[in-house]
Amino acid sequence: MHEFLKENYSIITHSIEFLAALTGVLFYKKFKLTVAKYLIFFLIYAFFVDLLGSYPEYLYDMDLYYLIEGTLIKNNYWWFTIFWFFGIVAFTSFINYNIVKKKIYKKTVKYAFYSYTSLFIIYSVINFEKVFLMLDPFLMTLSLWAIFVCVCVYLVEILQSDKIIYFYKSIYFYINAAFLFWILLLGPMVFYEIYFSTADWSYIILKYQIYLSVNVIFYLTLTIALICCEPETK
Repeated sequence: MHEFLKENYSIITHSIEFLAALTGVLFYKKFKLTVAKYLIFFLIYAFFVDLLGSYPEYLYDMDLYYLIEGTLIKNNYWWFTIFWFFGIVAFTSFINYNIVKKKIYKKTVKYAFYSYTSLFIIYSVINFEKVFLMLDPFLMTLSLWAIFVCVCVYLVEILQSDKIIYFYKSIYFYINAAFLFWILLLGPMVFYEIYFSTADWSYIILKYQIYLSVNVIFYLTLTIALICCEPETK
């Protein structure tokens, strides 16, 4: 199992991401007049972010790692900090801002995103090198907080409306449920990044197993939602 994960983790992850993105493209016509179309854009974006984010591995396999060795971008922490974590906050903020109805909830999402963006930029400027050397716990926690706020705003609104009667039919419920599931399970992993070292393969394998399981469930949930849910127009 250990060898299988070491050799196939990236392939499996990229495959499930590609499946979700491809499903989105195939069902784009179904959702093109709804806010859900941005989920499709996000899935395509997520696939390429993860694919390109493996650049250290690609360069190492091609004996070209010397091109980045000793530079700030020798590791891909900065890539995922900026393009993945900031990206998913931007997505959850944007989509929930557009689907909630009450002004107070729209303002909550908007100001949560503005606050997040401001803190993200200020902290990154002050701790410039840390962004390149590790997945910084503060930035990761800040990102998870912002996602949690956006998801909670959506869930609170549907609990206060008649949407609760047919929530299970809404693609937006599955989008938010998938992100809530993702942050609740992977959020705590941020604080164990200090153990991510080849000196501790037990932790690395455990991390691979958790990430792979969560990502498979996350992307399959969004894929099935695109297939089974009907488009909702305002």
